[in-house]
Amino acid sequence: MTSRFADLPDLPVRAVLSNMQEMLAAHGMVVLTAPPGAGKTTLVPLALLNLPGLTGRILMLEPRRLAARAAAERMASLRSETVGETVGFRIKGETKTSTQTRIEVVTEGILTRILQSDPELAGIDAIIFDEFHERSLNADLGLALAVEVREALRPDLRLIVMSATLDAEPVAALLGDAPIIRSDGRAYPVETRWLAIPRKARLDDAMADLIRTAHDAKNGDILAFLPSVRDIRHVAARLGTLPDTTRVHSLFGAMAFKDQRAALAGSAPGQRKIVLATAIAETSLTVEGVRIVVDAGLARRSRFDPGSGMAGLVTERATKAEATQRQGRAGRLSPGVCYRLWTRAEEGAMAQFAPPEIEIADLSGFALDLAAWGATPGGLSMLTSPPEAAYASARALLQALGALDDAGQITTHGREMAEMPMHPRLAHMITTAPVAARGEAVTLAALLEADDPIRRDGADITSRIRALADPDREGPAAGALRRIRADASQHGRRAGVKPVWRTDHVGALIALAYPDRIAQRRKGSAARFLLSGAKGARLRADDGLSDMPFLAIADLDLTAGASRSADALIRLAAPLARSDIDALFGDRMEWRTRCLWSRQHGRVMTDRQLMLGALVVEEAPWTDAPPDLKMAAMVAGIRDLGLEALPWTKTAERLIARVEWARRAGATAPPADHRHLLNTLEDWLMPHLTGIERREDLARLDISTILSGHIGWPVMQDIARAAPEVFIAPTGTSCRINYAGTAPAIEIRLQELFGLTTHPVVAGHPLVISLLSPAGRPVQTTADLPGFWRTSYDDVRKDMRGRYPRHPWPEDPASAAPTRRAKPRAK
Repeated sequence: MTSRFADLPDLPVRAVLSNMQEMLAAHGMVVLTAPPGAGKTTLVPLALLNLPGLTGRILMLEPRRLAARAAAERMASLRSETVGETVGFRIKGETKTSTQTRIEVVTEGILTRILQSDPELAGIDAIIFDEFHERSLNADLGLALAVEVREALRPDLRLIVMSATLDAEPVAALLGDAPIIRSDGRAYPVETRWLAIPRKARLDDAMADLIRTAHDAKNGDILAFLPSVRDIRHVAARLGTLPDTTRVHSLFGAMAFKDQRAALAGSAPGQRKIVLATAIAETSLTVEGVRIVVDAGLARRSRFDPGSGMAGLVTERATKAEATQRQGRAGRLSPGVCYRLWTRAEEGAMAQFAPPEIEIADLSGFALDLAAWGATPGGLSMLTSPPEAAYASARALLQALGALDDAGQITTHGREMAEMPMHPRLAHMITTAPVAARGEAVTLAALLEADDPIRRDGADITSRIRALADPDREGPAAGALRRIRADASQHGRRAGVKPVWRTDHVGALIALAYPDRIAQRRKGSAARFLLSGAKGARLRADDGLSDMPFLAIADLDLTAGASRSADALIRLAAPLARSDIDALFGDRMEWRTRCLWSRQHGRVMTDRQLMLGALVVEEAPWTDAPPDLKMAAMVAGIRDLGLEALPWTKTAERLIARVEWARRAGATAPPADHRHLLNTLEDWLMPHLTGIERREDLARLDISTILSGHIGWPVMQDIARAAPEVFIAPTGTSCRINYAGTAPAIEIRLQELFGLTTHPVVAGHPLVISLLSPAGRPVQTTADLPGFWRTSYDDVRKDMRGRYPRHPWPEDPASAAPTRRAKPRAK
């Protein structure tokens, strides 16, 4: 039955409007899925006007300002009215409603503001969540709060969730098993053309070439999807000369509305247009006349990294669902063609759907809204729960900004921030700015909310403020600048000040909003900075801010950091004076003393540092550092240099070998291997490091004496018994025993062992004896001296007696007298 809606356009969704009204009357909540072009955005709100029992206002949420305004204008035109009569809109910076307005199209964040100020939603009988498949954070939160209001305060409140591409069952379950209504769409076939080989050229060059190819091959207007405003401008510059009958339009959120309207309007007869658009054109909007879509296959998303506490826009590969949405734009009015800037094989690696914003975005605004509502994520009916780390990071930021107290409860300052329709950082900046700087603060807030309108002037945000000061400025950024001026005026009215275009306090204001992004230039680098939050950031080498000692950073490109270096690219920043740091954060800075080993200088360094987070704002000498800290630092230096840096003598090395052999022989000696000595420097060496602060000072140490003293006299006696230092030969000669090998060993002249009939031992282990000639050269090594006398000695005797005739070479060495002397010379 569609007769009651006969006055509405014959669009596919009209066929299910009666069923929708019945289900809504019976259940109060409905999920409606309809493909793009079905007419749901236009017809559903109008159909609710005659729903029995619904006499109050109908709110419809749209994800973007342009879509909200366009939807209101389309509905008003269908009623032959102007916007502001039965159908109006309320978007950031502009409201067109009246006392007779029944349908109010609003951007998603406005619903949260309405709920916070009036939880009963007096005068509002229905809320429509349009394009819910985009899963914006504001839509998720708005739906959760609306469900709670319906359950607790307003059981008569109707809720309708609409989507083009959505898994409807989870949403219906969230709404208490609400009925699902599905509408057919009306779309013409679209031919898809992929690249033959993967793209190798730069994005702007490749897109410009593909757009020209599509323009020359097919008739009709072209809608080209690009990830960012910067990409739109670059591609527009590279399109080159086109026929006089073809005009190039841009389409993005920060444009002036008249320019947006021109991009959406159909071409005049005999004319063609190329619309270079961001994702704003994926859904809700109809770009008249489009027969051709050229898709770069990329999407720009806000990503938050809980590990760094930084959020930023990143360019990612689009999803299959997004590609399908874009492709469908070519088939809204007639058969079309879609050119894709990727190969068919590459499509297999694309994700099916984009992640919900709650899973990837900065959650500080979400956390502040929950705190103001007095709820936690677990206490609301959320389709997707926020990641714990990101939510905890958001609350930590709010505490740092003073919006939450130590117990996590919202403060008076936090409520003031929650009432302002902007990011908590910017709300904090405006509400805490000195009176003299508040006019600059509202201007800066409007500028930071917008996509950067001027990118060619480097990262210095003051150049953007100077552009705002010129109301007659022309060029591609003129419309965006007018929008920013209007938003600044709106913020100023709320804050009770007029926006000003000065830059006297801009660095300090950014620091108020982003205390974790105060940056200090790294020593020895003119473009690399360390952030107070301990992460790195960089400027392009030729940027005018690259030699500033301190910056306050407002915007970071995290994509650049991920793809080119460990540091994020600074997109917007301002110089920050040291005096501003002291004034703003003097109570947060603290002196830290340091006593540490410097490998670069080869010595212990002591100093005092004034710290702001990870930044060293000021350094001073620490002249009275305690000696024990210096000794500990020197120990760290020795570990860094290795044990070989110590002055090892042969005596010390022999002592270590004796101790280790004695331990193996069963003595109660401590370990003395190099690993153990390195691990226990604090025990045996540190007490002797008084006054030793440089590498060269180590030469003063007597390692053998230090080790012996650490081991102690009683243990040294055990070691002496298990591993005597010397062997006393029959002649009385003391031979130092070498314990460095697998067995104890000595070297001694052969004649000094005459008469020994048993082999010398150490703790039951035979000595390895290197027998020397009278000239001190080895002639035999043995661990069995009696055996040597019986066997090998004769051969040695024959060889040696001719060389050394003055030395005794008895036939029976076992019975001969040992000697250290040679025979007297014959006279």
